[in-house]
Amino acid sequence: MIAINNKLVSDEVLTEQFICDLSKCKGACCEDGDAGAPLEKEELAHLKKYYQLIEPYMSEEGKAEIKKQGRYIYDHEFGWVTPTIGSGICAYGYRDAKGVIMCSIEQAYNEGKISWKKPISCHLFPIKTSVSAADESLEYVNYEPRQDLCKAACSLGKKLKLPVYVFLKDALIRKYGQEFYEALEASAAQLKKKNV
Repeated sequence: MIAINNKLVSDEVLTEQFICDLSKCKGACCEDGDAGAPLEKEELAHLKKYYQLIEPYMSEEGKAEIKKQGRYIYDHEFGWVTPTIGSGICAYGYRDAKGVIMCSIEQAYNEGKISWKKPISCHLFPIKTSVSAADESLEYVNYEPRQDLCKAACSLGKKLKLPVYVFLKDALIRKYGQEFYEALEASAAQLKKKNV
């Protein structure tokens, strides 16, 4: 574990290698899980504010699910999450012509309709964050790829020698800021020296 301010980062974030391989996994992380994508409190406001601009990119099933469940729901284990269609694909997800699950929120962002890229939990995956039950000011930052679904991503990362923290640079800076990321880079350099 590496401590940066009040964040405890697992060594694997710096040492493991990972690159999403959508051609192989087809975006399965958007439909495999016990709930929808975890949402931070301010992201609930984003879904209220931007929904009308996101909706045109959604599947008919996704729109129907939002009408039925709402733009977000509360899960007793995970807190606020996106709704899912029949406990499967995220209501904001849709399949493209190649069968890859795409994000309607990100599509609206990419086309300049909204200024919010997507839930930070999605942007950070396969890093998962959690707050300590004993001390709410302490946050854990762990590397947790899905064992089967992320095999191709782990293989591609190893092949191209790209560490997780480099692959997720934009997401980490978005969540924690530039200074945090620079501290991560410095920690990675120190770890490399130790292991040489």
